[in-house]
Amino acid sequence: MTLNPQAKTLLERMKALNLPEAWDLGAKARYGGHEEVDMAGPIEGGVRIDHRFISSATADLPIRIYTPEGPGPFNAFIYYHGGGWVFGHIDRYDAQLVSLAKKTNSVVVSVNYQKAPEHKFPIPHDDCYETLEWVAANGAYLNINVTKIGVGGDSAGGNLASGVALRARDEGKIKLAYQLLIYPANGLDFEAPSYINNAEGYGLSRRGMMWFWEQYLNEKDKNNPYALPHTAKSLAGLAPVVIITAEYDVLRDDGLLYAKKLKEAGNYVVHKDYEGHIHGFFSHGKYVDEGIAVRDFFAAEINKILAS
Repeated sequence: MTLNPQAKTLLERMKALNLPEAWDLGAKARYGGHEEVDMAGPIEGGVRIDHRFISSATADLPIRIYTPEGPGPFNAFIYYHGGGWVFGHIDRYDAQLVSLAKKTNSVVVSVNYQKAPEHKFPIPHDDCYETLEWVAANGAYLNINVTKIGVGGDSAGGNLASGVALRARDEGKIKLAYQLLIYPANGLDFEAPSYINNAEGYGLSRRGMMWFWEQYLNEKDKNNPYALPHTAKSLAGLAPVVIITAEYDVLRDDGLLYAKKLKEAGNYVVHKDYEGHIHGFFSHGKYVDEGIAVRDFFAAEINKILAS
């Protein structure tokens, strides 16, 4: 399919900004206007947003809690934001997570995990897993049903959610209800067709993704399935998965392969490929209609899983 017209316009707008590449600025780009907070569109009402900190093994982590109206107890969803493990912030996800909180009757918890390169794997992964542990241990405080906890994220956050789900299965202390993986970065095959075909000109580039992995992952961790879910010896027994990919995205084949592996391992998997769209469209609802419409798809599939 040809590139979606709204995606094309967004790419032209981004190109006109003439921003330096991430690898030129490094971590300093976190503070240099690289991230537009309101790209996701307007924030709906009807959800209370609370800010607090929780303690991980190595830091106090800012979290944001989204609570819908009603008596509860609610379902729960933990969200790990994207940004290549280097950038990104919970500030960019209010619109999306308020919407999902309402549509799935869930308390949503979003965590600002520590970032690479200062904090390489496993620290961001540990932060995310410890956030899951905190949510599961604080059901009364959050007014949630602790048997209805899902995890999810976009891009690097999808990778983190995948690793958390694997670890939850392995440790056996918390049984997840579902995973929501939004164009996850789960492998290192930079020769995959989507990396070659979409190497430049569609936002996230092949060189950029290689740089992000270099910031996040040490050589010794390249066979750790919590960092690289594609390397897991077994993917059996995981929580049901809703996974999306985008046609013009270097990470498309990562998502396609992971969905295939999950299905082959006997898991419940719903996969949808968004033709004509680019990486990051879930966060671009201000400019791309599908960035808002996809929330309805997520909610419908999550609600179906939770009702089963």
